Order: sequence, then C-alpha cells, then structure tokens
Amino acid sequence: MENIFLKSKTHGRFSWENLGNIKEGRGDLGEEMPVLIYRLMQFTMLDVLAREYGLEKANDFLRAAGHLAGSEFAKNTLDLTVNFNTFIANLQKSLLDLKVGILRMEAFNSDTGDIVLTVGQDLDCSGLSVTDETVCDYDEGFIAGILQTYTGKPYRVREIDCWANGDRVCRFHGQVT
Repeated sequence: MENIFLKSKTHGRFSWENLGNIKEGRGDLGEEMPVLIYRLMQFTMLDVLAREYGLEKANDFLRAAGHLAGSEFAKNTLDLTVNFNTFIANLQKSLLDLKVGILRMEAFNSDTGDIVLTVGQDLDCSGLSVTDETVCDYDEGFIAGILQTYTGKPYRVREIDCWANGDRVCRFHGQVT
C-alpha cells in the first residue's frame, strides 16, 4: 500500500491548511482534548530530540516550532491591523478562549519594544513538579513568533520564571533582536 502522506506537496512544510477541518473530522469528540495528551506529545518529543541531538539543540527545535506556530497563529487568528493595546487584548482573549493560559502584560517599552508577559495556568507546565528549571521553550518561540508577526521585528523571548522553578506563573521577557 502506498503512503499518501509522503506524496503530499505539503509534507515537511507546515501550512495552516494542514490543520484540516477539526469540527468536521471530530464531530462527536469535539475540538478539545485533555492537557495530559498535549503534554504527552510535547514531552516525549522533547525526550526523543534530546537523546538524538542533546537537550540544548532539542530546546532550540521546540523554540523554532513554537515560533512557526506563533507566526501562523497570529496571521490566521488575530487582527494584525489594530493598535498594540487592542492586539494584546485580542491575544489575551484568544489564549483564554483556547484554554492555552491567562496572559497578562506586565511591562512594555514602546521605544525599545521590550516586553514582559506572564501566562498563568500555562498549558505546558502549570502543575509540574518543581525542578528548578524553566521548561516553556515552545512558548518562548510561540510568543516570539506572534510578536514578530505583529510588529515586523524579530524578537528573542526567554522565560525568566516558570511553574517548574517554583513560580505560579510563567514570566517571559521579549526583546527586539
């Protein structure tokens, strides 16, 4: 039997259309799934990548995937033409509606573009054991992709506080690079 996925013109290249029609395809099950399954996918992917390439490179891969996802998310679900405050409010609502987390902006410097955001009840790590590390590498890329898509400027985002290092929110610092 032939593998139709390998023949796909989009195999190996993400596009928003690859996500398919979730409502139609999951009619009885709906669009939601437990966080457990999301984390199972993410943490096993990290484990395999870390064994193959080392933890630092694996985290780089997660950031890159997050960046692509954030950019596509912004282009396909957010209004990129509104002012900054409205954009952040729309992003907050979208992440809350999708149950990704509760986004808050703590600081923004309009001269430099520096931003500090928190995400409470984060999809990636809220409820994890304290391991004295930050673990939201995918989120770093996701936020950077969203910010870059909206501003047109490249962002580097790093997590400075995390549930896994004992905090109750994940705090991210973004800078234009």
